Amino acid sequence: MQIDLQSDELRITAGPVSYQSPGGRKFNGKLIITSRRLLYDIQFDMSAKGVIPDMMFIKWGSVGYLEIDRSDIRNVEVKKNLLNTKMVLTLVDGSKHIFNSGILGKDFSKAISTHN
Repeated sequence: MQIDLQSDELRITAGPVSYQSPGGRKFNGKLIITSRRLLYDIQFDMSAKGVIPDMMFIKWGSVGYLEIDRSDIRNVEVKKNLLNTKMVLTLVDGSKHIFNSGILGKDFSKAISTHN
């Protein structure tokens, strides 16, 4: 996914993760964290429905990506165990978005916390 950075926006990190929406749908793709946004490039819909619903604080792109403004993030929680590292984002509307980087994946929460 080619992203156009906004003025004064810096690309911080990126990597493969799975995503679980507030409704429970699961997707595989790539998370890109910038100084202003989190962008998730959806490469594979793991759910049966295959259609992503619109949400209040999230903009859906026409090419299958999710965009969350960093200002909409109220809380970042990290859950680690032997099999995976999950980052749970709670947005200002109370919705929870789960990014799972797997057993060998990055802990993306540090990139969000240090640049918020």
